[in-house]
Amino acid sequence: MATTNLPQQPDGVMPDRERDLGFGTSLSNRKNFRLLNRDGSFNVRRHSPNVASALFSYTALISMKWRSFISLAVVMYLVANTLFAVGYFLCGPGALEGDPGVTGFARAFFFSVHTFATIGYGNPSPHGLAANLLVTIESFVGLTGFAFLAGLVFARFSRPTADIIYSDRALIAPYGDGKAFMFRIMNGRDNELVEVQANLILSRFEPTGAGRQRRYYPLPLERSRVAFFPLNWTIVHAIDPSSPLYSWDETTMHEAEAEFLILLTAIDETFAQTVHNRGSYTADEVIWNARFLPLVEEDTSGPPSIHPERFHDFERVS
Repeated sequence: MATTNLPQQPDGVMPDRERDLGFGTSLSNRKNFRLLNRDGSFNVRRHSPNVASALFSYTALISMKWRSFISLAVVMYLVANTLFAVGYFLCGPGALEGDPGVTGFARAFFFSVHTFATIGYGNPSPHGLAANLLVTIESFVGLTGFAFLAGLVFARFSRPTADIIYSDRALIAPYGDGKAFMFRIMNGRDNELVEVQANLILSRFEPTGAGRQRRYYPLPLERSRVAFFPLNWTIVHAIDPSSPLYSWDETTMHEAEAEFLILLTAIDETFAQTVHNRGSYTADEVIWNARFLPLVEEDTSGPPSIHPERFHDFERVS
């Protein structure tokens, strides 16, 4: 692929080492590779040394999706009761006395459920030293297990996170007498975010003496922060002679394998804590010569109307 038509941009006052985002040489030099996924996660697969670390570390239990967390809790609950049921069953037929309406292993399993949850129906009941020792151990495991689970649930609920919705596409749109790179964001939750700050960085390949190398350029924004974020915010980078995108066209952007990396920082008013959110757009997700449709419809006879269904909509312009 020809790269001679890629314009060279001055590095300015910021040295390369200060523009390194921490992706490392292996990722920065990898071609046809996206650094950030659309959901903001890094496009890196981290292998844990063992299954226990991958599933049961504090970080994994806090950050995994709720569906996975609940499924894991249910599986561990069933496994624990099954193991104790095996122990009761091996204690012999006289270890559990009473008539719960079931026999054999099912009788031991449901007795384990009663003990684990401290339900205590009293039927059946343990008899013998071995069965009572198992009850003692299981009651301790049940109490500590539920306390541990309650702490994790509380930690997951109390951990502030930002749910930022990004427009499906970024646009190269008319702006003043020229054009600009822009995209929309919107708060996906009912909580209030204040002091929202945006950072936009261009990742691109450019020819060097050793071939093509990925470089990073911070893109100045029309407005880098807003004090309040009640509706939506269109983040705009004006493409002027000082912009790394100046004189680019759609072909140039694809040849450079451009990716626009976004970091948002805000204060969650509910928790009074700082939250972060990431996103990115690749060259394939940038629409040229288009502009977003307005979300606010002015009405002189009443309050303005908001149309959130238009959030991702745009129209072509000549």
